[in-house]
Amino acid sequence: MQELNIVKIGGNILDNPLRLKSFLLDFAALPGLKLLVHGGGKIASAIGQKLGITPVMVEGRRVTDAETLELVTMVYGGLVNKQVVAQLQAQGCNAIGLTGADANSIPATKRPVRAVDYGFAGDVAGPESINVNVLEALLQQGLTPVFAPLTHDQQGTMLNTNADTIASVLATALATKYQVKLVYSFEKRGVLQDANDNNSVIPAIDKEKYRQLKEEKVVSAGMIPKLDNAFAALEQGVSAVVIGDAAEISAILSEGKAGTLITL
Repeated sequence: MQELNIVKIGGNILDNPLRLKSFLLDFAALPGLKLLVHGGGKIASAIGQKLGITPVMVEGRRVTDAETLELVTMVYGGLVNKQVVAQLQAQGCNAIGLTGADANSIPATKRPVRAVDYGFAGDVAGPESINVNVLEALLQQGLTPVFAPLTHDQQGTMLNTNADTIASVLATALATKYQVKLVYSFEKRGVLQDANDNNSVIPAIDKEKYRQLKEEKVVSAGMIPKLDNAFAALEQGVSAVVIGDAAEISAILSEGKAGTLITL
């Protein structure tokens, strides 16, 4: 089985040109098959403010009304995605920018209204809904897919979808064809024992440790969905999941000597 590295890039990397350039240089140099998933929420919020669109967030998730959907489609699928692809091309990495609508790669459904109406937010049914054959064809052609956090409802509407979730679902779907390692990379060195000490990396977390960390309030807010997605991916065949610093991506993938390893 061929190895495939799937990396999700987020946090404060995308909106920092120097950090992003450094990460993409390292990512382009990674050997073998690879796939990149990016966010872009802070850039969308900044551009939205200039256009008079104030972001509405509930529990860290963006409420996507019709106006915001146009904004994130332009920013995620256009500006951010194509800038990333262009920089990878400059490093000799033959990248191809995609949303979930392209080649029907990630169909989704509009999130039903419950306690909160998240608007045009997309929920992916699961790995079985991913168009694996198209992604496999691209990878075997030597292309590196770069996914924006957008899906579609197969009825002509784009949907805003959490990038961590997209990375997890792509990893589990492609685990049927490849030995997949999934990395959630951002500006921190891993899951931290002390949020203010970037050297307090917890080297490994299993389910029991995760339960303990939640009880102690060591992990909270945005880290919980990352860890939930990580465990879901492992349970569905992904060989390894690591959370770590984008600046250490080579050490994480080549040496296994950085970040927090998530295990069952």
